[in-house]
Amino acid sequence: MRLGLMAIVFAGALAGMVRAADVLPAEPGIEGTIQSQIDAFLVDDFVTAFTFASPNIQGMFGSPERFGSMVRSGYPMVWRPGEVRFLELRDVGGQLWQKVMIRDQQGQLHVLDYQMVQSEGLWKINGVQVLRAPGVGA
Repeated sequence: MRLGLMAIVFAGALAGMVRAADVLPAEPGIEGTIQSQIDAFLVDDFVTAFTFASPNIQGMFGSPERFGSMVRSGYPMVWRPGEVRFLELRDVGGQLWQKVMIRDQQGQLHVLDYQMVQSEGLWKINGVQVLRAPGVGA
């Protein structure tokens, strides 16, 4: 009995820590920042692409060349997308996340989450994570 009660308390504590995401209306400035960075990647303009990264990301990579190398090797679907579609913008614990679906040039779907921050009044990309790929529907 005591173990069961502890499990219920633990499950309740975990549920309290998980915060639901609030879906927000589309933000053209956020979508524009992401699209502009992708457009720069398409022409291998890593200097311009680097300007859309947050100061935190710029400091982490130090140069547009190192940033570009990471994107080419770690995010090839972003470097050379076939199709880009913006999905929902969400507030998760006070942080804004823009979900983006990218179809790569081989036709495979990828869903990415872009964490967005404002820096000097402009939207900047503060991180990107690849989410589990969606199932293929009929």
